[in-house]
Amino acid sequence: MSGEPSSSSAAKSQPAKDDFDIDKILNREASAFQREVEVERILKAFKLNAYDILDIDEQATAEEIKKKYRQLSLFIHPDKCSHPRAPEAFDILKKAESELSDTAKREELDAVINQARITVLKSLNLPTSTPSSDPKLQGLDPPFSVMLKAQSKQMLIDEELRRRKAIKMNLANEGLEARKKEEEVAQKKRKAEEDKAWEDTREQRVDSWRSFANSGKKKKKAKVEILG
Repeated sequence: MSGEPSSSSAAKSQPAKDDFDIDKILNREASAFQREVEVERILKAFKLNAYDILDIDEQATAEEIKKKYRQLSLFIHPDKCSHPRAPEAFDILKKAESELSDTAKREELDAVINQARITVLKSLNLPTSTPSSDPKLQGLDPPFSVMLKAQSKQMLIDEELRRRKAIKMNLANEGLEARKKEEEVAQKKRKAEEDKAWEDTREQRVDSWRSFANSGKKKKKAKVEILG
């Protein structure tokens, strides 16, 4: 019948379906591979530089940062990525976005990166206001971006070490103050105990003194009688 598909047309549609299924499998595998690659990139990114973690330019707007975070967080979400460290990468990504969303923290990071930029430009004998697009910064070996990244990394590490040292010193000072307060409390406690012990033995001391005084009177009287 004319309405029934011929065997030849059915045979042609089968390879087409097989090719489509193979493409789907390959695409799925490629996507899974890319997710794992992205997880590895985040794990290897410099943890003190949130821009590196999000793989975004320092000049990015707040909206661009949020958009990039949404894209990456969905891409490497542990529910979609089989990488064993996907949850860790997801948390690192979230922390980076949080830091760049905090105005004060982002300004601190930008200040260090800007200082690194000034340092690199000075080492090249260039004005500190030289833009990245300046021809003098092109064709350098290593490239200006690499030098800036390395200098920023070193300065961020130095800043983090100073921060940790300050925290350690504060903790040490707090510990010293705590020990002083404990010693003051202990001294007050000892003084209170000594005062109490003194009061508790008052009657005993009075009785002892009376006994001593009476004994002295008896000896004196006896001496007078002997002399008489």
